Amino acid sequence: MTPFELSTWFENHPVYTTLILLLLSLVALIIARLVIGRGLTYLAGRTRTTYDDILVRGLHPFRAAWLAPMILIYTTASLLPDYQIYIEKFALFAILWLSAATINSTLDAFNQIYEAMPQFSGVSIQGYLDIVKILIVLVGIILSISLFTDKSPLVLLAGMGAIMAILLLIFRDTILALVASVQITTNDLIKEGDWLEVPGFEADGDVININLHTIKIKNFDNTITVIPTYKIVEEAYKNWRGMKEAGGRRIKRSLQIDLQSIQFCDRESLVRLGKIDLVHEYVQEQIKLIEQFQNDKGSQIDSPLDGPQVTNLSVFRKYIEAYLKSHPALHHENMDLLVRELTPDQTGLPVEIYGFTRTTDWLAYESIQADIIDHLLAAAPYFDLRVFQDPTGTDFSNLAATS
Repeated sequence: MTPFELSTWFENHPVYTTLILLLLSLVALIIARLVIGRGLTYLAGRTRTTYDDILVRGLHPFRAAWLAPMILIYTTASLLPDYQIYIEKFALFAILWLSAATINSTLDAFNQIYEAMPQFSGVSIQGYLDIVKILIVLVGIILSISLFTDKSPLVLLAGMGAIMAILLLIFRDTILALVASVQITTNDLIKEGDWLEVPGFEADGDVININLHTIKIKNFDNTITVIPTYKIVEEAYKNWRGMKEAGGRRIKRSLQIDLQSIQFCDRESLVRLGKIDLVHEYVQEQIKLIEQFQNDKGSQIDSPLDGPQVTNLSVFRKYIEAYLKSHPALHHENMDLLVRELTPDQTGLPVEIYGFTRTTDWLAYESIQADIIDHLLAAAPYFDLRVFQDPTGTDFSNLAATS
């Protein structure tokens, strides 16, 4: 049978032609699923790298395999001339959206590969990929309308100006998110992995995903806070990345010293405090100054306030400074390390410790900070100082027992 006779037979027997085309399409689908689907999955599983596994999953090869029967149906639609136009439009529509879905899922796979690379620094490209995906969907919509209306896509694009105001309203959040994403990326404001604190949304945790429309934050209580991307540039937030990059986390705590326990040190207390290694030199220097003044003035000293005096709080502050400078877990250079007195109030005199740990790890930081405060609280009584606290039931019981 010649090709002409075969073509004539197909035209005269549309039912059999349809069954044959459906059967061939089914065979094409099975072959495509075996070759494209199982073949790619098998090859990806044979390699050591995980990048090809991510790419194959993103391609969705079993879904992409449907392109084979659709292409076959489109190319053989002329065998059914009475329905050729409808079959071609249906096949082209299916090919268009299968291709769009495959491209979009492949872009997601590329983003996963990018974030899985060792060189990934937390700068997300998800926002840009989302823009590309939106453009692909818009192109698909325009081409679909063009396909069913038999009008050129250029004509449809020319008419877009008339509905631009409506599109701006519909895609308002997307446009704002796009501008915000550009600002975030250009100014390096936020990266995935940053510790972000956003009081306006009660968010406090690590950024786990940044895309065009949302920023996901995993809070320290394991809840998830989702913030619109455009809102993050409007809200006040704190990014702790600088602390991690600097390699030091600040300690800023104060001890409330009971004002009534602050007093001048006599010679006996100075000698006793001078046995503490960390303040030995300081105390000896103060003793020399006091003795020199007494030798120079002699009988002219008629008040305890005459001449140089040392308070137990002064010695305690020097002890704290020396203790912090000798602590191996604190930065001693390039970062501030000091002890200062704040304004006295009804709770006593605050003596504040200000310094930076050598680690930014939360657990290690809290342990170091607690050890330092515990040590200083226990050391204060050796300097005849009391740490202030509000009276408790035990205090009132002891007072009643002694009265």
